[in-house]
Amino acid sequence: MESFLEFIKQYRKNRAALIGFFIALILVIMAIFAPHIASYLPAEQNLADRLIPPAWDTKGSIAHLLGTDDFGRDLFSRIIYGSRISLMVGAISVGVSLSFGLLMGITAAYFGGKIDLFIMRIVDIMLAIPAILLAIVIVSILGPSLYSAMTAIGIVGIPTYARIVRASVLAEREKEYVIASRINGSSNLRLMFAVILPNCASPIIVQATMGFASAVLEAAGLSFLGLGAQPPTPEWGAMLSDSLQFITTAPWMIFYPGLAIFLTVLGFNLMGDGLMDVLDPKLKDK
Repeated sequence: MESFLEFIKQYRKNRAALIGFFIALILVIMAIFAPHIASYLPAEQNLADRLIPPAWDTKGSIAHLLGTDDFGRDLFSRIIYGSRISLMVGAISVGVSLSFGLLMGITAAYFGGKIDLFIMRIVDIMLAIPAILLAIVIVSILGPSLYSAMTAIGIVGIPTYARIVRASVLAEREKEYVIASRINGSSNLRLMFAVILPNCASPIIVQATMGFASAVLEAAGLSFLGLGAQPPTPEWGAMLSDSLQFITTAPWMIFYPGLAIFLTVLGFNLMGDGLMDVLDPKLKDK
């Protein structure tokens, strides 16, 4: 409990990290309470209200706070529901990357030798291919969809986690507490996942937080190219793609989805920086 309170105390000193935390918290609240916050359903069309700029009605209540798109859909509602998709993309993509990357990294570092050589050569091959190009290839094979995009982003992120976990485990595996546990008869699985891995958690948590931001950005990029979420899914990247032809006549259609992506990525990156400052003892001592 004392260590947790100390963590909170240290984290609160970083104002940028607090801003990131509140941005992420707002995103989570938006996603959970989307039906109660949004004034309309995200796919609800009203062609009579198409391309209405951000406005309030005559009674002072919100008519279309962020305006409407070319199908008369309320932009505010679509962005609110889009937060659900962003959280899902980040969680699933990071989950895939972390699960496989952790398993590969800890196996390579713990056993070493030919196993390490084989696994890390696979990682090097994956890193030799530009991430966005590899993601596009994977989505092209699986077929354009949001779930294909999440799978592709998850696969592309595996090498990063594998290298981070491997480096952390290599630094821990010959320490006295590991040797003592091995002498006491602990199995390889226990040594790997119950003894060593908990002491490697800090860099993994930081990378997962920043990886969440990268996943949101990459998913938006794939959707922008037409390889991710398909209409009428209220995904921010797809909304940007749909609004390009209206950039001069209805600039709000491209501004607000872009702002949502920017704030989400900024928030999780600031959180990651704050966690790095708190969880890294070397940075904490400075």
